[in-house]
Amino acid sequence: MSDESLENEQIGERLYQDAARLFPICRSLTGNGVRETLRIIQAALAPSGAQGPKASLEIHEVASGTSALDWTVPEEWNIRDAFIADPDGTRIVDFSANNLHVLGYSTPVDGYFELDELDPHLYSIAERPDVIPYVTSYYSKRWGFCVSDNVRKSLRPGVKYHVVIDSEFKNGSLSYGELIIPGQVADEVFLSTYICHPSMANNNEVSGPVVLTEVARWLSLKPRRFTYRIVFIPETIGAIVYLSRHLETLKKNVRAGFNVSCVGDDRGYSMVASPYENTLADKVALNVGSFLSPYFKKYSFLERGSDERQYCSPGVELPVVTLCRSKFNEYPEYHTSLDDMNLISPAGFKGGFNFVKRCLEVMECNQRIRVTCFGEPQLGKRGLYPSLSTKGSASVVKSMMDLIAYADGRNDLIKISEIIKVPVWELVPIIEKLRAANLIESESA
Repeated sequence: MSDESLENEQIGERLYQDAARLFPICRSLTGNGVRETLRIIQAALAPSGAQGPKASLEIHEVASGTSALDWTVPEEWNIRDAFIADPDGTRIVDFSANNLHVLGYSTPVDGYFELDELDPHLYSIAERPDVIPYVTSYYSKRWGFCVSDNVRKSLRPGVKYHVVIDSEFKNGSLSYGELIIPGQVADEVFLSTYICHPSMANNNEVSGPVVLTEVARWLSLKPRRFTYRIVFIPETIGAIVYLSRHLETLKKNVRAGFNVSCVGDDRGYSMVASPYENTLADKVALNVGSFLSPYFKKYSFLERGSDERQYCSPGVELPVVTLCRSKFNEYPEYHTSLDDMNLISPAGFKGGFNFVKRCLEVMECNQRIRVTCFGEPQLGKRGLYPSLSTKGSASVVKSMMDLIAYADGRNDLIKISEIIKVPVWELVPIIEKLRAANLIESESA
């Protein structure tokens, strides 16, 4: 097995182990969990010898109260502990056992409550009695606990429960990470993922950062035509903050963008298209996804829900689509305690990484090609066609002949790939053979 093949076999297992490091961290829009996550990513991208990554993640802090487009950076929120205990001191609900138990951005509380006082602050899913839901209240001050419906029903009237949420709000900052990997040209490919949720595995704050960290390592070790801008941000407010700081540059330089979300499971592949489904990113993602799986699904922008909302909003209008395995809000474990390390897998991560990697490879190699001679070229005299004509011999070079048939200078590789139903990555070695024989010329698409 070649070194490259061995690396490809091992990559899923390595990414799964990386995910296990990120999974326990309690993250939110702001705070120490976000910083810890960014430091882990930064360390993973630190230069490590002649063959190591040459990328460097910069961590930025934006002060609470900073205006960003129509929004304002909220107060920083951190949490140390939280629980609901019975009169004997036994913790019925314990933040240290599962950090989904606390309503995101809960205000601090320490008191004794009977059930009728406590129940309005509890969130559960009656139809799924064993599941802890994920609920937040980022921009309205309240406190609460997310519990399984079975636990909720076990609470009894007349009992005084000790309720503690040891949280803190302060004028701190919002943290995000940015990585720019220069290419031969200033034209950029934009990659984004988010880091703002507590312990859910396929949901983007684990799977997306793990996959994009590996993508950054891979990109930093290969020749590149495009410049790559990669950001690790809190969802929504992080994207808005980043746009408020870089919109002019992004609108000038970005040729295609990919928001990466929910890429750790192994159920399928999907994308969320841009509003009019007419960008280069749309073409690339649809082409790659369709060849990766016959069950690939394209969702309309009307089914948006991640940061494609911000990147494609009126006035911003960046050419961005979202890449997923199972799309957010479409798999049953989404935003619940069932989105754990059992939902993701090494095979899922390997596929998620390859989805993003293939899209970037197509971006890098896409070109318009034109045959340099009139009429069908004689491939035999160039050693490109079997010298003995038998039934089926033409099938050996069918992809080459089909590619030549549409190499009229009007089609890029993505279009030819769609017409002749051969993946772009399988056309590239054919093009190299034709170029070596001086049979084609090309220009950037």
